[in-house]
Amino acid sequence: MTAPGTIGHWRRYRVLYAVIALCAAPVLASYFAYYVMPPSGRSNYGTLLAPAPVPAQPLTTIAGQPFAFSQLEGRWVLVMAAAGACDPSCEDALLQMRQQRLMTGKERDRVERVWLVTDGAPVAVALQRDYEGTYFVRMPLAAARSMLPAAERDELTGQLWLVDPMGNVMLRWPPDPEPRRVKADLSRLLTASSHWVRVERSN
Repeated sequence: MTAPGTIGHWRRYRVLYAVIALCAAPVLASYFAYYVMPPSGRSNYGTLLAPAPVPAQPLTTIAGQPFAFSQLEGRWVLVMAAAGACDPSCEDALLQMRQQRLMTGKERDRVERVWLVTDGAPVAVALQRDYEGTYFVRMPLAAARSMLPAAERDELTGQLWLVDPMGNVMLRWPPDPEPRRVKADLSRLLTASSHWVRVERSN
């Protein structure tokens, strides 16, 4: 038998619970469609991670402006990490993120890009220009390693991660990933969550 106090609690907070459920729906729907009920014969390219929240502490961009991942809530975020000098594998990851966003077509406004610059080295002006729209964010290497589970803990450069609209790191692609297969993963998640995202934004 349910205690009267329990019933009263649910009645008082039912609107709050409904809002929480609505906000979680896009991510839960996409996770379910992507990983629990995949189409027959289809294999996922990215590695599913136990969802872990991105850091809540404030960060700064390379220009010294405040940055928080919460600014990007509600969008899928492609993330990479590399030193400011940006070696060839770093440049490949930047190009991959830019191209993946462009390839989503009309859905590109739902995708953001973040480069976690893991040291204090300057970032070339040419890179800032070529990858305009990317968030260039300073984060110490140790913090980046803690945030981004890597296949090889000592190597982050060249890998890509995906942060879901609720701010959780949930997917990792391998170093030097195949663009076609990354696109397929990202497209499936965007498609699976698109209906729910529209419902959420209309309220």
